[in-house]
Amino acid sequence: MPTLTPLIDAFGRVHTNLRVSVTDRCNIRCFYCMPAENVQFKPRHELLTFEEIECVVRVAAHLGVNKLRLTGGEPLVRHGLPVLVRKLASIPGIADIALTTNGVLLAEQAQQLKDAGLHRLNISLDSLDPETFFRISRREGLDRVLAGIAAAKRVGFEKIKLNAVAIRGLTEPDIVPLSRFAREQGLEMRFIEFMPLDAEGNWDNEQVLSGEQIRAVLEAEFGQLVAAERDDPSQPATDYHFADGGGSIGFINPVTQPFCASCNRLRLTAEGQIRNCLFSTEEWDAREILREGGSDAELAELFRASVGAKRAGHGINSDEFLRPERAMYQIGG
Repeated sequence: MPTLTPLIDAFGRVHTNLRVSVTDRCNIRCFYCMPAENVQFKPRHELLTFEEIECVVRVAAHLGVNKLRLTGGEPLVRHGLPVLVRKLASIPGIADIALTTNGVLLAEQAQQLKDAGLHRLNISLDSLDPETFFRISRREGLDRVLAGIAAAKRVGFEKIKLNAVAIRGLTEPDIVPLSRFAREQGLEMRFIEFMPLDAEGNWDNEQVLSGEQIRAVLEAEFGQLVAAERDDPSQPATDYHFADGGGSIGFINPVTQPFCASCNRLRLTAEGQIRNCLFSTEEWDAREILREGGSDAELAELFRASVGAKRAGHGINSDEFLRPERAMYQIGG
């Protein structure tokens, strides 16, 4: 299948980045993502198989997609994930594969993932304090996450980022310790503003701890942060270097400083729905095409329809904003 016309929306944004959720299941219960108990997961037969995911990604690659990120739920609870990574790494045109994980199972799988062709890791770590970690995740496991980070470094992952969701009234005490830990470990720390995607519907704008507020805390502790050049104009993070040369830090500010104008991302949910925005209220059913004997051309047109319907922005701060019915774990981070 020859390379087709790139996926360009009505606002001129070229889509080259696909986030692939491999499961809606997770081994912790972070309140900004999932309910605490009685979660209704999709039955296994409704999830895309590895072969089906490979088929969708192969079509996406022919449409110009060259970067993938595997998400969940927690992707490492999906049995045999390195097998999928190896399949995707072999697809012509795919130049970069990343994984977002809570790190709980990473120590056991880091070597296999590296060997399979995974390039980069984003590890969620909201706190180094066991009590705060439990308040957020509603499960134990901080020691396992730290072991996973150590294992990732040991097997040779060079691009490891730590992601912390910033929540006013809860995570302020974690800003400096997390940043210091990242500096000492040679990792990049990224703070993400709390978004209205929690399953229990408790999000409130007053809970948003902004990137600017976090930056002020860090500069008071470590000195000036120097703006870094943007290697990738479409990246969601605004990056800074510590003036003393001790690493870098990033801020993802979807609430206070939306970056929709440069968004190049699409999403594939675990059960095979294409989404053109994290906050989209519409989905396009790739699984139906796959399981009804549809063609690659039909999948390509589905991608085009999704991109063609993409709005200028998510509009969180507008009166027209409609919160998605599905929570983060059901969409894919």
